[in-house]
Amino acid sequence: MVRQVILIEGEQRNFENIIPALKNSLDFEIAAVYRTAYAALGQSRMFNPDLFLIDVEDAENINIISEFVELYRDSMIIGLLDFWDSEKNLSCIEAGAAGCILKTFKLEEIRKSLELYKLRGKNSPSRIISFFSPKGRAGRTTTASILALTIAEKSGERVALIDADLQFGDMAVFFDIEPEHTLIEVSQDIKLLNPLTFDPYFYKLRENVSLLAAPNKPEYAELVEVKSLVEIVHLACALFRYVLIDLPIGFNPVTIGMYDLAEINIVMTMMNKISDIHHMRRAIEMFQTLDRVKQLYTCFTRVEPCNDDERLKIQRELGYPVTDILPNGYHINSIINRGKLLKGLPKDSVLVRKIEQIADDLIQNRR
Repeated sequence: MVRQVILIEGEQRNFENIIPALKNSLDFEIAAVYRTAYAALGQSRMFNPDLFLIDVEDAENINIISEFVELYRDSMIIGLLDFWDSEKNLSCIEAGAAGCILKTFKLEEIRKSLELYKLRGKNSPSRIISFFSPKGRAGRTTTASILALTIAEKSGERVALIDADLQFGDMAVFFDIEPEHTLIEVSQDIKLLNPLTFDPYFYKLRENVSLLAAPNKPEYAELVEVKSLVEIVHLACALFRYVLIDLPIGFNPVTIGMYDLAEINIVMTMMNKISDIHHMRRAIEMFQTLDRVKQLYTCFTRVEPCNDDERLKIQRELGYPVTDILPNGYHINSIINRGKLLKGLPKDSVLVRKIEQIADDLIQNRR
């Protein structure tokens, strides 16, 4: 299929990069070129455009994208940037565009961008979800991993797992993989990356689920700065509709930085003894001392019996809403310990069904 393209670009010099690439393609046909978005808004109807390429270095053009979305519901909208800017990309997505690409693109770059943005999912901001636990063995990594696979399966949208447990992250072990790249390489290169060049750093677990692994040696953790990690997450949002971040145990700059960045913060601990409620309460209190107080979604694992009466009992003892409780999944733990998580999960598992409910809530924006 030949795409009818409307180009909106105010600088003549940029035409020399964009138009020749499109003219040399059998996939694209330039239907019209406009200097301003306002001129294109009303006059593009006659061309039945499939794709709008809009210069978004002009802030006014970002503001008008929502009107293009309303008038041209069947058209894809891509912003054009001189240099990669995650904030402008987010603004375009919030307005209804699929995302942005750089103006100095080659034909293959625009093809790949269209493919990636179509796979990403809805033209709306990414949902960033962090997973924190005050102590180990709370099922934090297990829950994040299963939830990522479940969200991808149910939504059909792209999901990223970022293992930000910089010293002891073991998500790669969960999936029995040896990633070529880790957060180390990305943090060193982040200033030079855009979505197209960033995507290969992820290890594709499934068609729409990818992992960015933690450093493979604990001593490398100090090479990943929090500022770089924030930029990595922002860039991931251009490629993935959901970004799930597994955090280290305890409070440190990474935990606080990701808490501030995430839309959903899930705090987890196991329910073995009364001290676990104490640990959860202390974690909540520490989060509440931060400058930006946000709702926390609390989750207790290894809860038996795993029913609503038990959840309410724990909630009364905690003195704070308990969002979720999960049972002990012995069979799931066996699968994970053997690195067989990608082989499939037993659908009759109560643990899997509980995590599926969380996935449904996230997809339907019920949390």
